[in-house]
Amino acid sequence: MGQRLSCAGSSYDRDFFTAVQAGHLETVRSAVDEDPSLLRRTTVYDRLSALHIAAANGHVEILSMLLEKYANPDIVNRHKQTPLMLAAIHGKIACVQKLLEAGANILMFDSINGRTCLHHAAYYGHSNCLQAILSAAPILVADSWGFARFVNVGDDNGATPLHLAARQRRPECVHILLDNGALVCVSTGGYGHPGSTPLHLAARGGSLDCVRELLAWGADRLQRDSSGQIPYVVALKRNHGACAALLNPSAAEPLVWPSPLKFISELDPDAKALLEAALMEANKEREKKILKGTKYLVLSPANSDEVVDDMSEASDSDLCSICFHQVCTIEVRDCGHQMCAHCTLSLCCHNKPNPTTLSVPSPSCPFCRCNISRLVVAKTKAADEGDNATNSMLRRSRRSRNFSGGSGSFKGLTLAIGSFGRMGRGSGRIMDSDDTVDKP
Repeated sequence: MGQRLSCAGSSYDRDFFTAVQAGHLETVRSAVDEDPSLLRRTTVYDRLSALHIAAANGHVEILSMLLEKYANPDIVNRHKQTPLMLAAIHGKIACVQKLLEAGANILMFDSINGRTCLHHAAYYGHSNCLQAILSAAPILVADSWGFARFVNVGDDNGATPLHLAARQRRPECVHILLDNGALVCVSTGGYGHPGSTPLHLAARGGSLDCVRELLAWGADRLQRDSSGQIPYVVALKRNHGACAALLNPSAAEPLVWPSPLKFISELDPDAKALLEAALMEANKEREKKILKGTKYLVLSPANSDEVVDDMSEASDSDLCSICFHQVCTIEVRDCGHQMCAHCTLSLCCHNKPNPTTLSVPSPSCPFCRCNISRLVVAKTKAADEGDNATNSMLRRSRRSRNFSGGSGSFKGLTLAIGSFGRMGRGSGRIMDSDDTVDKP
């Protein structure tokens, strides 16, 4: 794998480029020391420089040496592609990082489809390269473009990196882009079918994982492309039955990540991971009901009906006082009340805020009705005692308690949250026995 060489102008040049491609560091160093003009020479047809060849083949030592002697990391080939683009295309993460450290311009576009290095990383599914570029972007594009514009820039056909990742069945890249502000409902120009959204393209490609991610971030199942088709119809036409079942407008709505909420967007990585896992688990329970009885049902550990009886691993004080099913893993600031990730997420997603809304009112703590300013990972007894069980998503049996509802289900949770408005701090005990159920 790597960038194939086209004919060089002379056997001397050809030997030099062959040494770069093969990764012969000392041979390349000696040649450059003897003739520095080699740094500016390119192959005849593709106009590939030594930097392009080293980046495409992942030879980071040669790339570093060449960058020290030749200060322009943005030299372009015949298609206006930079070494950074070729490194992203071939998934050479070490070379991507080295070029970013050298100040490579991430705002350059090639002449084939008008794509940036971010488009290429998303298209080819190199999530590590995609993340490296996005991590460097806030500093590199802040003054000229702005981060949001860079993440959502379209190519010559109006395709954003998210469009390309969804069409090429790259769920990890889809998740990374959505987590960094990619617009979930933006339409293309001429890419794919005109007017397609990322959800249309995921339905066209038949990627169930991409469909899951997009729906969880608020993709509209009813949005139409230029021919009037919704994603459900696109999936049906291409015989992607499982995708069509989830995209069917008559199917239950999925839970949506409440990205417009300020305290959600500023979550620390650990708390965010807990809530995202809870959201995906809840949506998989929904999927299981939708796909039940069809040939498209795919069972997995996350979708199984098994209930683990591990009540002995945590005391009653560790359990969430809303569902009495899972261990408390999320703490509300500034009041200090604790809930499990499932109940916290249900509370935040109750009104399912529109992803295009700039600001929405934050929900209140179900125990004291104080506004939630921040969510953090809760410290439980199990964590303090070094319990090696997974504190983030422990499943608790409800057989010893007189509560109804299946494992991992959100059934009746909204009612429960509204019912516990007058609970005492910490213990979660109801203070007024007459106020156990809210009237509709």
